Amino acid sequence: MDLSNAKLTMGPVLFNWKPETWRDFYFRVADEAPVDTVYIGEVVCSKRQPFFEPVFPEVLERLLSSGKEVVLSTMALIMNKREMQSVRDIAGMDDMLVEANDVSGAALLAGRPHVIGPFVNIYNEGTVAYFADKGAKRFALPVELPLASIGKLAEATDAEMEVQAFGRLPLAVSARCYHARHHGLHKDGCQFVCDKSPDGMDLDTLDGEAFLAVNGIQTMSYTYANLIGDLDSLAGAGVSHFRLSPHSCDMVAVAQTFRDYMDGRAELGDAYERLEDLCPEAVFSNGYLYGREGYLAEGRLAEMAE
Repeated sequence: MDLSNAKLTMGPVLFNWKPETWRDFYFRVADEAPVDTVYIGEVVCSKRQPFFEPVFPEVLERLLSSGKEVVLSTMALIMNKREMQSVRDIAGMDDMLVEANDVSGAALLAGRPHVIGPFVNIYNEGTVAYFADKGAKRFALPVELPLASIGKLAEATDAEMEVQAFGRLPLAVSARCYHARHHGLHKDGCQFVCDKSPDGMDLDTLDGEAFLAVNGIQTMSYTYANLIGDLDSLAGAGVSHFRLSPHSCDMVAVAQTFRDYMDGRAELGDAYERLEDLCPEAVFSNGYLYGREGYLAEGRLAEMAE
């Protein structure tokens, strides 16, 4: 695929942002961000949902009015009847495209076009064929796949392939809330302390080395994926969509930087430097794509970081 024909997507906000921050972020994405698709919905913790539900309709209307494709994302870990009902409610919106982030959501969406999210384990051609036969039109692939595997999966189907190209990587979700535990609180009385970490809470090893990030019940990478130097290879392997995962930095400018490079309006080195300036606290990585440890910088990313 020609890189200029590839699509840019904005993934769902994974962090516990204030409702007005969440609303204003999507308003600006609707009005200014050069992305083709926007994913919205709570993926990590259902306790956050009531806070942004009052502004959800106006956000959805604003995004739809902007002409962008809007996809509703479902929870990654279903642990009780209320959360299952939430997935049923979203899946029941027949006029919307839905991203299933667990297999129960995928089962509810069988028989109609939908997206398989990155929290569903898609590791071989048989799994791709199974979900494609059920109606999956796009696969947002797990973040730890190397390039060779991505190419094999793309060859196995006519469905679209999406890869996260920017932002902390979602590695795991758990029934326990690490954020609450860190603050000496129980999960049921968490006081929503994860809102103190708009990009996740850094986690160090016992030796004091930055290692991971915690976002409520979710474990994320400490480093930020930055695949801008690998977009050509990914497009050549059959990837048609590149996901930007929202952070508190200027995501409209991040999206513009990716779009400018994809359309040939910016050189790779200049685009990399712009991303560094936009996210001065971030350490960039792309190790998984090269079959290495995920926190490493390889290939052109390593060269630009020198």
